[in-house]
Amino acid sequence: MPIKITLFLSLIFTYTNLHADYLLKVSKRQPSKIDNMPKGIVADMKSIPQDPSYYANQIKPFSLSEQKELDDVFNQKYFQPWDIDGLDINKDDFGWEIRFVRKKPIYKEKGSQIPASVYEKWIDNANYENIDTKKYKAITVRRTDVKALPTSTAFYRDPKKTGEGFPFDYNQNSALHINVPLYVSHISKDKRWAFVRASYAFGWVKTKDIALVDKHFRKAFKNDKYAVAVKDNMRLYDEHNKSVSIVKLGALFPIVSGTKKKIKRYLVAQRNAKGQGVLHKVKLQNKYTLAKKPLPFNAKNVAIIAKEFYGEPYGWGGSYECRDCSATTRDFLGVFGIFLRRNSSKQAEDGNSIPMKRWPKAYKKKFINENAEPFRSLLYVPGHIVLYLGQYKGEPVIMHTYWGIRKNDGTKLITGRTIITTTEPGKERADVREGAKLINTLRSIVNF
Repeated sequence: MPIKITLFLSLIFTYTNLHADYLLKVSKRQPSKIDNMPKGIVADMKSIPQDPSYYANQIKPFSLSEQKELDDVFNQKYFQPWDIDGLDINKDDFGWEIRFVRKKPIYKEKGSQIPASVYEKWIDNANYENIDTKKYKAITVRRTDVKALPTSTAFYRDPKKTGEGFPFDYNQNSALHINVPLYVSHISKDKRWAFVRASYAFGWVKTKDIALVDKHFRKAFKNDKYAVAVKDNMRLYDEHNKSVSIVKLGALFPIVSGTKKKIKRYLVAQRNAKGQGVLHKVKLQNKYTLAKKPLPFNAKNVAIIAKEFYGEPYGWGGSYECRDCSATTRDFLGVFGIFLRRNSSKQAEDGNSIPMKRWPKAYKKKFINENAEPFRSLLYVPGHIVLYLGQYKGEPVIMHTYWGIRKNDGTKLITGRTIITTTEPGKERADVREGAKLINTLRSIVNF
């Protein structure tokens, strides 16, 4: 059969098998115990503007060509798991979870120690002797957690110590949006988990949360016309009005044309009874909840998007359908076509880094205001990363998902959510440790 006819028939097969419309609705995140964590207040949260729109007119817009170039790189990295032929994880990064649980005691949330007999079963279930034997291509069919080991059990360092209990579950490696391409290395012995490599994270996901995809599926999905969720905490419903998944801001959906009046529809991956990927069309309850990617980087858009994150509880590794500091920066910049990796240390390498030294505070603030770009620069300190919004009365202002501020006695004043502050949150308090203030620990500006 001629090549052109074969291609035509494959496309006919793919598109005529699109399933019934799903519906994407504005919704809310389900409340959980993360909402019961302390929410400390510092003076910055009352004395400086807390609406991102206040700072938005300070931005320098990207040119169309700059943004297209950034977005092309984003798409290449997003779909890279479908392009690789073997697991490409750095050997220094691989196996950290085994070293972690064996090095020091690990605990359950309420403080009881997890015995070696338990975590050695998790390690055995990881089936690492069969690493990279499957080489499947797959996709997420709902938002899903990425675990360090193939178990849903949370584990902590000693919860009696500051910063080592809830919500810092070291088995919570990351979280993936719906519609994320995956490379599957191998399957756990109990068949309930798959070891995957996504664009920005790797680890174990539940097999029920992914579907295997063939070349026809990949061709239909990877169509070079993409929309991105610009509203947080939406929910996707199937044709029977059953909830399929929460949809967080930053999730990607391919765009297809509808049959009536050129109404736009979007594609979402789902899993059939055989574990294979099928495509469903998605319609929107509100047409402003998805936007063509990349969203233009202008004052109106950066303010709208930033406001979606404000006040969200701190969710370590994306736990409890929330975000930590690096997930906030990743999803914010991703809407505008800028790709970031999983954690703060990697993100510090993803842009153009300008190092900062142990300068006096006043000089350091001046340096930030002169060298960082509002809403398109990150400020990095080991273990934490923030979005620079601009300045207020000469003070650099940041938005960050911040767990808490170190105090002199070693404990923390827990802020526990996404807040807008200066680079000295808590400066009015005598019990805040001077050396631990962000302005004194910030190491670099990361520009895009």
